[in-house]
Amino acid sequence: MTAAFPPPPDRVKVRRALLSASDKTGVVQAGRALASLGVELVSTGGTARALAEAGLTVRDVSELTGFPEMMDGRVKTLHPAVHGGLLAVRDAPAHAKAAAEHDIRYIDFLYIDLYPFETAAIASTDPAEVIEQIDIGGPAMIRSGAKNHGYVAVCSDRRSLMDVVVRLLENDGETTLHYRRELAAAAFRRTAFYDLAIAGWFATHTGGGKAATIAGTLIEHLRYGENPHQTASFYRASGGERPGVASARLISGKPLSYNNIADADAAFELVAEFDRGTSAVAVVKHANPCGVAVADSLAHAYRRALECDPVSAFGGVVALNQALDAATAEAIVQVFTEVIIAPEASDDAVDVVRSRKNVRLLLTGDLPDPAAPGEVFRSVAGGFLVQGRDTARITAADLRIVTRRRPTDAEIADMLFAFTVAKHVKSNAVVYARDGRTLGVGAGQMNRRDSARIAAMRARDFGLDLTGCACASEAFFPFADGLIEAVEAGATAVIQPGGSIRDAEVIAAADARGVAMAFTGVRVFRH
Repeated sequence: MTAAFPPPPDRVKVRRALLSASDKTGVVQAGRALASLGVELVSTGGTARALAEAGLTVRDVSELTGFPEMMDGRVKTLHPAVHGGLLAVRDAPAHAKAAAEHDIRYIDFLYIDLYPFETAAIASTDPAEVIEQIDIGGPAMIRSGAKNHGYVAVCSDRRSLMDVVVRLLENDGETTLHYRRELAAAAFRRTAFYDLAIAGWFATHTGGGKAATIAGTLIEHLRYGENPHQTASFYRASGGERPGVASARLISGKPLSYNNIADADAAFELVAEFDRGTSAVAVVKHANPCGVAVADSLAHAYRRALECDPVSAFGGVVALNQALDAATAEAIVQVFTEVIIAPEASDDAVDVVRSRKNVRLLLTGDLPDPAAPGEVFRSVAGGFLVQGRDTARITAADLRIVTRRRPTDAEIADMLFAFTVAKHVKSNAVVYARDGRTLGVGAGQMNRRDSARIAAMRARDFGLDLTGCACASEAFFPFADGLIEAVEAGATAVIQPGGSIRDAEVIAAADARGVAMAFTGVRVFRH
C-alpha cells in the first residue's frame, strides 16, 4: 500500500548539508559558501579533515551515528541517523515523530563524489584493488536523498557542485521543488552509470553475463540523422574515457552532423593506428578512407593522402595523429573539408581554420589506444549486437610467408601499412599501397575481385602507378581471380589472412606470377 504523504513544499531552506568527496576539488570553497548561509556542515573522514583544516566548523558523521568509521572505511554512513535524515518526509506526522524519538536530524543538501571505480577499473590490474573502489555508502545516500527530493537537494557531480552552491547563494539558501527534481534525475543517472560500470567490469572478469545495458549522457540533439527525415542525438558513453569525437572540443565551425560524427570517428581511429612519432593523415568520406599517408611532416602526409583520391576528398573529414600546424591547416582548407580532427592545434593553425567558417575543427587532447579493449554496439531489429573492439595489430613477426619468393623489407613495410588501412575499410576491402601511402582503395563490394578492380581503377584515374605496390585484403581470397586482378594491376606483394579452402590454388597463382604473399592468420572484417 502506498503511503499517503502531504505534497512537498516548493521551497526548502538548507540548514544542514552532508559533504563527502573522494576528490576534494571545490569542497572547501563550497563549504565556505554554505557556512556563510548559516548551514551546518556534516562530513566524513578525509573530507571532514579538509574542511576543518580550512577553518570551517564541521561535524563528523560519527557524531550523528554514534559509531566510528570501521572495517577499513567500508562502514561509516550506513546508519538510520544518516538515511533517516535523508529519507524523512518532514511534513508526515509519523516521520516527524520517529525522527524526534530517535534524535534524527534532517539533511537538506547532500554532496557525494563517489569512489573513482571507473578510473580504477581502467588503471588497475589488481581485482582486489578495483573491488575496494566500489562505493557502497555513497550510492546509498545519493539514492536516499534523490528519492526524497521533495525535501532534499542532491549533487552527485563535482563539476556541478559550484553551480548548486551559486544557486543557493542567489536564493538565500533555498531550493525549489523543480530544481530538486532536476538534481534527483541527475543523481539517479549517476548511480545507474556507476552500477553499469561495476557490472561491466564483473562481466569482463567473469566471462560475460546474461544482460547488457547501454547508457550515456546526452551531448546534444542533432539537427537530423543520416537523412533529414531522421531524428538523432549524440551521447557520451558511461565511463567513456577513450579520446575521440565524444570527448573532443569543437574549436571552430558549426555544430557537427550525424554523418560528420561517424566519419570523424572512423578517420581518427584509423590515424591512431600509426606511430605517434611519424606524421599520419587520413582523409575519410562516408566512413571509408579515400587516402591515407605517413611522412616526415603533416603537410607532406596530407598532400600524399590527398593525391590518392582528390575527388572523393571533397566534403570529407581529415584526421591527423599529431598537433595541427599552420602549414598543414593552410593546405587542408584549400579543399572543401567538413571536419578536421586532431589531438591538438597551434594557435596559428586555429586562426587559419577559423578563417573558413564552414570548417569544423575538433581537438581531442590525445589519441585513442588501438590496442585498448572495449565494446562496440550495433542495433538490429528487436535487439543489439555487442562485440569487442578490433584490437588486432599485425607486425612483421606475425606474418607467415607462403610463397616461394619472400617479400623484401620494403614490401613488408608496404604490406603492413596496407593491411592497417584495410582494417578500417568497409568489407569487402582491397587496398594498394607503396612507400607509406595508399594508391587505391576498393571498399564495400560484394566480391573481392570487384574491390581489387575498383581500387586499381581509382589509382589509374588519378595517375598513380601501381607497379611494385603491395596489395592488402582484409579477408582471404576465396578464389585466385582477386589475387590475379591485383597482380595484373601491378602488385608484387600480397597480404591477406589466409584460411580459404582454396588457399593452395591462390598460393599457386601467386607463385606462377612471381609474387610474394604473406598470411596474417587474422581477419579484419568491417561491416
